[in-house]
Amino acid sequence: MAADESEERLDRAFAALGDPVRRALIARLSRGDATVNELAEPFAITKQAVSRHIQVLEAAGLITRSKDAQRRPCHLNAAALEELTSWIDTYRLEVERRYRRLDAVLEAMEEQEK
Repeated sequence: MAADESEERLDRAFAALGDPVRRALIARLSRGDATVNELAEPFAITKQAVSRHIQVLEAAGLITRSKDAQRRPCHLNAAALEELTSWIDTYRLEVERRYRRLDAVLEAMEEQEK
């Protein structure tokens, strides 16, 4: 897959997660599949607004929907979340390495002062 395509997916996913309602929907779906009605229950917004949030999450690849008779349950796309986590971890690990090096330098300085 092209780097540009991957960057675009990351951009869409992070933009989608910029909204607190969409983050709450992701958190709810992490506990199991749910319909729009089930997802809308805790919110003081219309089902149409929840549907628009779901469309944004779906366009970002963070969730999928299936058809089960009359139901259209939403499912969390774990692979998409893993891609976000992997991207974040790349930078987190680099920062941790820098802090470990800094800790070693500070420890050496303390030893020299003793």
